Amino acid sequence: MTKKIAIIGGDARQIEMAEYLQDAGINVYLIGFDLWNRNRIGITKATGNGDTPWNDLDAIILPVSGLKPNNKVEAAFAENKLYLEENWVQQLNSSCLVMTGISSKELDTIMERYKRAGIALLERDDVAIYNSVPSAEGVLLMAMQETNITIHQSNTLILGFGRTGQTIASTFLALGAYAKVGTIYPSEKARAEAMGLDVFDMSELKTMIQTADICINSIPTRVLTEDILVHVPNNALLIDIASRPGGTDFEYAAKRGVKALQAPGLPGVVAPKTAGRILGRVISQLLDENQVNKED
Repeated sequence: MTKKIAIIGGDARQIEMAEYLQDAGINVYLIGFDLWNRNRIGITKATGNGDTPWNDLDAIILPVSGLKPNNKVEAAFAENKLYLEENWVQQLNSSCLVMTGISSKELDTIMERYKRAGIALLERDDVAIYNSVPSAEGVLLMAMQETNITIHQSNTLILGFGRTGQTIASTFLALGAYAKVGTIYPSEKARAEAMGLDVFDMSELKTMIQTADICINSIPTRVLTEDILVHVPNNALLIDIASRPGGTDFEYAAKRGVKALQAPGLPGVVAPKTAGRILGRVISQLLDENQVNKED
């Protein structure tokens, strides 16, 4: 039986996701895409009211940014503001998957109310690893555009050595940067050293940042605080890719005249086609797994 999903809001990534899933033989209902003018068999533009088979869906997909206050849904292609209607969720069958990019208290509340489980796609290891490549390319592009030096032989600090930090560090190292990784975790230190990177503990950041040309933060807690930023060279570039509000005191950086850029969600900015297809591939796998579970 043909699978059916509804994509509610989003941006260019959701368009690519929809086309990928339609190519996989899935019927797609797009809600909040009034301004999208392409027509494609298997993809239906809908309003969610009377034109969407809620009780027959295999999944609903919310934007990468998740659900906002008052259940608002970001929708770049919508004519009007878009909200997730609770009666839509109420109509879903018990096996329907509810997916989003990141979890939020608003969606958690709805899921709890209707006894459903949400899947936060960006919190999955596979999605994060796939997304680390366009993230690293985006950081590299920003560093090249916003500095007057080469990446080669630059003193580059990478704060945090998770899935994205690893790809960023290896990218800068491959281009000849003096790449140094800051982390508090012994396992991350061991992995960085095994990759040939210099490593320092975050307790040493105040000293290490004094000679930095570029500092890239991926830690989602405040690490570049006023007492650290006071030691940053005036010509240094700070790039913060952590989820909002980020790990940098941007207000103090501006007062000091240090260029600090906030860049969360880089895959969707620099490579929406790739980012959308990454999500489409993972969603297709989850739908197949869910189908097997239903048959068991």
